[in-house]
Amino acid sequence: MTKVCILDYGSGNVASVYNLIKFLNYECAISNDPKIIENSTHLILPGVGAFGASMEKIKKKIPIKILENQVLKKKKPFLGICVGMQVMTEMGEEFGHHQGLGWIKGKVIKLKSKILPHIGWNNVIIKKSSKIFTGLSEHRDFYFVNSFHCNLNDKNLVIAETEYEETFCSAFQKENIIGVQFHPEKSQKTGQILIKNFLSL
Repeated sequence: MTKVCILDYGSGNVASVYNLIKFLNYECAISNDPKIIENSTHLILPGVGAFGASMEKIKKKIPIKILENQVLKKKKPFLGICVGMQVMTEMGEEFGHHQGLGWIKGKVIKLKSKILPHIGWNNVIIKKSSKIFTGLSEHRDFYFVNSFHCNLNDKNLVIAETEYEETFCSAFQKENIIGVQFHPEKSQKTGQILIKNFLSL
């Protein structure tokens, strides 16, 4: 039975993610409780805000060692959304240099566009096959709010890109770990399909 744990450090779009998962009829909890994290089948880290401030809250509120045991060792499906994607890298350059979780080698850098943030609907170009994109051949528009993007050392981890004056990584996957720069919880039907695909992993 699928049991979803949404991690809450105070900066994520938690309620919208929770409402979407409940709408899809999955069991779901918003919690940083170690037991709930350990008993869950899928983990989601939403994110809104700046990299450094988010990491400070994550360190204070989320049991990182327990989370890493579940994700890196037990290989539970993990989805990071927006800043939740970015903090999985080694470093972020937003308002200085800030250390990330270091699960994915690379850093988070500013988009080159003169018009920031990049906000609204944009096309996601699927670069590599992934189960999270099943059924999305006709539904690839997602909702974005970002000024920074992930610059990964290993470009083979990039499963989708988006163009906004430059081409940037809008989704990556390393085994059970998935990051998306866009907001599935704000992306209507497209987001529903993607979240349902993730919860079927």
